[in-house]
Amino acid sequence: MMTSIHLAIFQGKQIRRVIHNNAWWFSVIDVVETLTGTDRSRKYWNDLKTKLIKEGYIELSEKIGQLKLESSDGKKYLTDCANTETMFRIIQTIPSPKAEPLKRWLAKVGYERIQEIEDPELATKRTRTIYKAKGYSDAWIEKRIRGIAVRQELTGEWKNREIKTEQEFALLTNEISKATFGKTVGEYKEFKQLQHKNQNLRDHMTDWELILTMFGEKATTDITKQRNSLGFEKCKESANVGGNVARRAREDLEKNIGTSVISKGNFLPKQKDKKKLE
Repeated sequence: MMTSIHLAIFQGKQIRRVIHNNAWWFSVIDVVETLTGTDRSRKYWNDLKTKLIKEGYIELSEKIGQLKLESSDGKKYLTDCANTETMFRIIQTIPSPKAEPLKRWLAKVGYERIQEIEDPELATKRTRTIYKAKGYSDAWIEKRIRGIAVRQELTGEWKNREIKTEQEFALLTNEISKATFGKTVGEYKEFKQLQHKNQNLRDHMTDWELILTMFGEKATTDITKQRNSLGFEKCKESANVGGNVARRAREDLEKNIGTSVISKGNFLPKQKDKKKLE
């Protein structure tokens, strides 16, 4: 079962990957593009697939999974993906000086996933390290990590209550966000000038925004349990109630501090920092 989707970076190139059956599966066309530099990676892969099967790798089709990954337009499409072992077989057929470094990178990433299954705290430690490298404060990181745990508890509860599709999860999340802040996730991202589809709203929240997001989601979790909400409509009602609990807390806070906690601030690189990266 797919549990999470991430972008990985190899030598400046983005490679989409997804956890499937407790292992990393990688976008084949992303790997092909990284190795070949071609802007026709899909055609290259189709030709390569035909060649491999003709050469006797008849089980290739069985080892390639069609998994949903986000495209540049922000929508998710079924995409050819392969686990680390199958990717090794594909990579060795592509003449490229990047082949060996990429194989070592894949092996490292795959091993990290095995470690995380055995010791889930390692995933948290790696997440902290990534945020620290991006310049976030320790206090902010702790809130973000706690927020991830609260979110996982909520989505786990929804899964147990017949919420199955990505669209349903998104709609329920929007229900909490709209009630708490008066904005859907998409509207909030626009408000914060987050233009890229893969920019996570929560990575651009202030301390109070993170706290109130956590508050709304934890309230929704407990209200969903207490009401024994089952199915999308009932879970939506509980999400609205949980979000409104957080809204009242936000409004009371704003009344006492004399300012809104809904901020346009984000953690995007400043223009001068962008120039340094280019």
